[in-house]
Amino acid sequence: QVQLVESGGGSAQPGGSLRLSCKASRSIASIYFTGWYRQTPDYKRELVAGVFSGGNTKYSDSVKERFTVSRDSAQNAIFLQMNDLKPEDTGLYYCNADMGSTTPNRYYWGQGTQVTVSS
Repeated sequence: QVQLVESGGGSAQPGGSLRLSCKASRSIASIYFTGWYRQTPDYKRELVAGVFSGGNTKYSDSVKERFTVSRDSAQNAIFLQMNDLKPEDTGLYYCNADMGSTTPNRYYWGQGTQVTVSS
């Protein structure tokens, strides 16, 4: 089981920056994939960026070159540095832990943190 706690959301102007944090209750390296998801207006959650247990990262095309996902194993945390924010980045951001396909309870979610980008 994994508990995830997000922080760092808020408001920013277009072109601004925000940094999100997600702290896990267990080692990040033990989690197959830890990612940030954004909730769409129809309540689906789409991947923004994430990091695999081996350290490889994955990004959606819309945030490449603007967002950077990183992790700190000592803190059991991942971070999402969001630069050059755009209004379409607005949304509720969730941290997710994917424990891998062989795990009965595979997915865990944080409570979400709101990001609002507007002038």
